[in-house]
Amino acid sequence: MKAKLPPPIAEAPAGLAALEARLRQDLAWLGLPAKPWVPVKDGPGEAPLDVAIVGGGMAGLALLATLTHLGLRARIYDRSPAGFEGPWATTARMETLRSPKELTGPALGLPALTFRAWFEAQFGLAAWDALDKIPRLQWAEYLRWYRSVLGLDVRNEQQVRAVLPRADGVVQLDLLDGTADGKAYTVQARHVVLATGRDGLGGAWVPDWAAALPRDRWAHSSDLWDAESLRGRRVAVVGGGASAMDAAASALEAGAGRVDLLIRRADLPRVNKGKGAGSPGMVHGFWQLPDEWKWRMRHYINVQQVPPPHGSTLRVSRHAAAHFQLGTSVLGAVRRADGALRLDTSRGPLAVDFVVFSTGFRTDWALRPEFAAFAPQVRVWQDRFAPPEGTADTELAESPDLGPLFEFQPKTPGACPGLERVHCFNYAASLSHGAAAGDIPQITDGAQRLARGLAAKLLSEDAELHFAAMQRYAEPELDGDEWTPSVLPPYVEAADPEVAR
Repeated sequence: MKAKLPPPIAEAPAGLAALEARLRQDLAWLGLPAKPWVPVKDGPGEAPLDVAIVGGGMAGLALLATLTHLGLRARIYDRSPAGFEGPWATTARMETLRSPKELTGPALGLPALTFRAWFEAQFGLAAWDALDKIPRLQWAEYLRWYRSVLGLDVRNEQQVRAVLPRADGVVQLDLLDGTADGKAYTVQARHVVLATGRDGLGGAWVPDWAAALPRDRWAHSSDLWDAESLRGRRVAVVGGGASAMDAAASALEAGAGRVDLLIRRADLPRVNKGKGAGSPGMVHGFWQLPDEWKWRMRHYINVQQVPPPHGSTLRVSRHAAAHFQLGTSVLGAVRRADGALRLDTSRGPLAVDFVVFSTGFRTDWALRPEFAAFAPQVRVWQDRFAPPEGTADTELAESPDLGPLFEFQPKTPGACPGLERVHCFNYAASLSHGAAAGDIPQITDGAQRLARGLAAKLLSEDAELHFAAMQRYAEPELDGDEWTPSVLPPYVEAADPEVAR
C-alpha cells in the first residue's frame, strides 16, 4: 500500500534575509569555506572527487557542509526527490521531534545556522519560548533551508547501484540518474561515505511469521503507507516503541475502527537510559573506550530499551479505539476464509484487517545489493570480540567493526583493496563510535571529526605532492627595495691591551 509524497513545504519567507546575511558575514569572518587545496591529478575523464557521500539526510548534509568548509571537493548523491531526503516529510509520523528544542543539531558551531535562529527569524522570541518541541515538518523545512543557504552540492534522484572499492586509490560509484530516464553513469571518489541513516546497512526487520500474510495486508512503520486507507478497519501494531506509537496514532487519527498494540513486555519501559550518557565526555570519548565498555554500554541500552515519548503515548491513549495489549507475543498468522487475518498470540487469537510492524531495523547486507562487492569482506564485531557471559547480543555482534574514521576494516588483510576508503557514517556505527553518526545531539561533532580526519588522510596520501608544491612556491614576500644596503665600518684594533684582551 503506497501513499503519494506530500507537496514540498513552502520556500523560506523573506524574513530570513537578515539571518542569511548574518550567516554569510559569519562565514566570511571565519574565512569559510577554505580554498580547495587537494591536488587534482591529471588523467582521462573527470577528476575523482575528494569525497562522495551517499545519502542527503541530516548526517549527509552536516558532513558535506563541514567538508566544503575545509576546502574539499565533495558531493552528495541521494535517491529521493529534492526536499524529501531522510524520513522527515515521508515515512516519519511523529508530531514533533523527540529531542529537546535547544539542541543545536547540525549547526556546526554557527549560531546563525541553528534551528532556533531560523525559527526566531520568522516567528520571534515569544513564539520560541512558547514552543515545546520542534514540529517534524518544520524540521524538514529547516533542513531544506540549511542545504540552500550553504549552497551544498546535492544530486537528487540518483540511485547508487554499486559501491566498488579499488586498489588504485579510488572508489567507483555506479549510478542511475532518475532525472534522465535512468541513464547509467559512474563517479570516482578517493573516499566514499555511507550516510544512509537508520537502515544504513540493511533495512526494516519483520518476524518470520509475516511471510504468512498477503503483502498488501501489512507494512513496516518505515514504509510509505496511507493511513487514510485504514479508516474503519481493525489494525494490529506489533511493537511498543516510539515508531509503534506514531503508527498507531496515525491509524487512529485516520479513523481506524480498532487498533491493538501487541507488546511483548509486561510493562513499557519508563526511563530512557541513553539520556544518562549525554555528556561531552561520551560525545568525544566513547569511540576511544575499550571494547568491553563499548559493548557493555550499548548492550545495556538495548536490554533496557528506549521508552516511547510521553506525548506520543498520550496521542494514542486518548482514543477509545486504542488497546494496549501488554505481555502479548505473536506466535503465527493465517488468512481466514472470510478474508480477515488471524494473529495467534500468547493470549489467544486476534482478528485484524491490517498489520503494521514497528519492529526496527537490522543489518542485513542481502537487502543492500549495492554493497555486494565488499560486504563479505567487512569485519564485524563477532569476528574478533567475545562478549562477556550473559551479554550476547545479535544486533551488536553483526555491527561493523570500524576504524577511527568510521572506515570498514577487512576480515582478511589485503583481501579487499580499497575497503578502508569506504566509511560507515550511519546507525550501524553505533557500537564503534556511539551516537555520532546520526543523532541530533551529536551530529555536528561526528561530522566534524570525520571531515577533519578525511582532510588529514588526504594530506598524508599526497604528502609528496604537497612538498613539491612547497618547493615550487615562489611568491615573494619582499621586493628587495624595502631597505638600503650599507657597509660595515672599518675595523680598528683597540689601542689598550686590556680592552683587546
